[in-house]
Amino acid sequence: MKPVIGITMGDAAGIGPEIIVKALQNTSIYEQCNPLVIGDAKILERATRITNSRLTINPISNVKEATYQYGTIDCIDLDLLPADLPFGQVSAAAGDAAFQFLKRAIELAKNGDIQAICTAPLNKEALQKGGHLYPGHTEILADLTGTKDYAMMLSSPKLKVIHITTHVGLIKAIEMINPDRTYKVIKLAHETLTRAGKENPSIAVCGINPHAGENGLFGNGEEEEKLIPGIRKAQLEGINVTGPYPADTLFYRAVQGDFDIVVACYHDQGHAPIKVLGLEAGVNITVGLKGGIIRTSVDHGTAFDIAGKNLADERSMIEAIRVAVELAPKV
Repeated sequence: MKPVIGITMGDAAGIGPEIIVKALQNTSIYEQCNPLVIGDAKILERATRITNSRLTINPISNVKEATYQYGTIDCIDLDLLPADLPFGQVSAAAGDAAFQFLKRAIELAKNGDIQAICTAPLNKEALQKGGHLYPGHTEILADLTGTKDYAMMLSSPKLKVIHITTHVGLIKAIEMINPDRTYKVIKLAHETLTRAGKENPSIAVCGINPHAGENGLFGNGEEEEKLIPGIRKAQLEGINVTGPYPADTLFYRAVQGDFDIVVACYHDQGHAPIKVLGLEAGVNITVGLKGGIIRTSVDHGTAFDIAGKNLADERSMIEAIRVAVELAPKV
């Protein structure tokens, strides 16, 4: 049975509607899943004109009305935006609508009506002008699901990475790493891949220092203090995790297939290898949300400068939908 993937429109003044329409022109999407857009039907219709698409929009009010037929985009229509919403401008209306699209998707996921959420980008300034004081999608998802322990995961066709820390400075990141957080991120990686059907996934942990500290030669024993106790705790629970390994060789080994996922200690340690493999193939994932909700996202922003010009590249959206299917709980 194909999973239903809820695709939120994001900030409608950006390229979100265009990349959704372009992505759903691919028959392969419908072979993998049942896509369901949560957004504004008239904005999607405008996107079909911009992209010269022959797809039609099916505005619906609940999931039961969806047809999931190629050639028609089923859209849970919240009808929140003016038809002439300006492109490329920060708008409180668009920011509020982006929040409402995600809120509805979370409700659908909690009810089991959709098996994963895939988000088009939002604009943080517009979101806050719309009255929602969050840094972005991840924090909204955590708040509305009551989740405290979550993690950012990045995926490309050859590499998966999950992060112990993300958007903090390097000194602060090292301070924040501790055995409990290490253990929790390892467990999130294990649970996410297991739920997606990967039996006994192989997990590798990056060292913090060059050469993973090389037995105390580099650093101040951070691997022994902050990583190894968390790794050992996970191993005692039967989780297939090893490390810490030197980052300069670990990502190569993972790409070659030695490991299913790498635990990175800080933002750039994990992001750089993924982005070297290709920006268009990178997908941002939020894991650990209560209820087992999986959220994937394109790995780019709203691109206000090209919105409405039919220049947007849909490949990251296609990959985000594919990864949502891959990680969705099997139904």
